Amino acid sequence: MKLNIAKLPGDGIGPEVVEQAVKAVDAVCRRFGHEASYTFAEVGACAIDKYGSAFPESTYKVCLESDAVLFGAVGDPRYDNDPTAKVRPEQGLLAMRKQLGLYANLRPVETFSSLVDKSPLKRELVDGAEFLCVRELTGGMYFGEKGRLDGGDTAYDTNIYHRYEVERILKLAYSYAMRRRRHLTVVDKANVLESSRLWRQVAQELAPQYPEVTTDYMYVDNAAMQLIRCPKFFDVIVTENTFGDILTDEASCITGSMGLLASASIGEKTGVFEPIHGSYPQAAGKNIANPLATILSAAMMFEYAFGLMEEGAAIRAAVAESIEQKVVTEDLADGGKAYSTSEVGDWVAKHI
Repeated sequence: MKLNIAKLPGDGIGPEVVEQAVKAVDAVCRRFGHEASYTFAEVGACAIDKYGSAFPESTYKVCLESDAVLFGAVGDPRYDNDPTAKVRPEQGLLAMRKQLGLYANLRPVETFSSLVDKSPLKRELVDGAEFLCVRELTGGMYFGEKGRLDGGDTAYDTNIYHRYEVERILKLAYSYAMRRRRHLTVVDKANVLESSRLWRQVAQELAPQYPEVTTDYMYVDNAAMQLIRCPKFFDVIVTENTFGDILTDEASCITGSMGLLASASIGEKTGVFEPIHGSYPQAAGKNIANPLATILSAAMMFEYAFGLMEEGAAIRAAVAESIEQKVVTEDLADGGKAYSTSEVGDWVAKHI
């Protein structure tokens, strides 16, 4: 199979970790007889510097003409400390999601037995925890009307959802629950927010169509607590954009490192596959960043963009073995030898 991949490294450690994922993709292609081609494009701060836009039209065109997007991260300290900046790197990520119609973000949370003790939670809580977070990605407060009043002293952000947006993400979440342990948790704040009451109403209307799935409902504050108290309770979690952003970052601590969590953003057009960590500018160029989340994102790309499950499994097996053999970067070394970003990438590719 020919795989046409848009390569968007972005900012900070993005170029370093994406390069390791490319090594893994190329190794899979050699092993399974595929052919991968890459088209580079800018997004984030590097795109602002060159084009004045965080997601220029030329990058959008590259994404549209590709089968999948392998993406690194956006963010730059120059903008983090400037609340008056008119254009921000993060706007590139939001624009990419919106223009490609990527309404669903899939974030699997999986523990590795050899790393369970690195989790801040007790071993008995996290050992065996494995669930999928399905986050709505193109609606809600991030995209609603926003602005300043009273000379800038009053600010507002509008959290708006339409029925069709809620229905399509819930149906997708149910479809994944059907393939897994058939348990769906709908997270909202229906006791306070009108938008959440719409979510719960639509979910209650859809639930009878999936009698094989156990559906339960949880307020977001309780969900935040239960993720820590009993993460093994969850199978599939579905929620709106803002809540999903917060909960999935919280869930990252379960594995012991944010550097292990991959994600896929899928929807109407080309899917985007990326690690959930940020641009980590403090580590940029030092060859110390953990590339495993990005490599695992490449595994999701094979599975979700191309339907190549065996190829994705080959990457996952190589990552699991690298952790087992302690071929890891400093965040996972735990006092042992710390390998560089590129050394980990080379090891995983060779193992594939």
